[in-house]
Amino acid sequence: MKKIIFTGRSEAGKTTITQALKGEKIRYNKTQYVNRFDVIIDTPGEYAQTKNLGAGLAMYAFEADVCGLLMSATEPYSLFPPCCTPVCNRPVIGVITKINSPYADVARAERWLRLAGCETIFKVDSRTGEGIAEILEYLREPGDVLPWEEK
Repeated sequence: MKKIIFTGRSEAGKTTITQALKGEKIRYNKTQYVNRFDVIIDTPGEYAQTKNLGAGLAMYAFEADVCGLLMSATEPYSLFPPCCTPVCNRPVIGVITKINSPYADVARAERWLRLAGCETIFKVDSRTGEGIAEILEYLREPGDVLPWEEK
């Protein structure tokens, strides 16, 4: 599997999607520091929200094959500036979380991620599993066996 780093504002759903991708039970767990798993790098939202910590994101991004910009469909603003994805020097995907919230505006979140430069965008609800299989398929490398394919 390709290694992915998740970046986004606090409470965007980075840890929740990490748990869903790993097939774990979803439970709230505030990320206090960068968590590195086999193929997922989960970052605290403060790294993206604080100018002085942004360099840390850049360093961890070098370890990933794909950068994932996460944005909740309930966000009141975009944390990501226009055309910011070329600085990553690797594929950047957009991931819209909380798509089934009664306060969700999925179309607005998609516009913001496209403005940032994301060409591939996934819409997910980590609690129901909607969209998780599509991300796993995107991260799949030739020869990888996904959990539902194991016999």
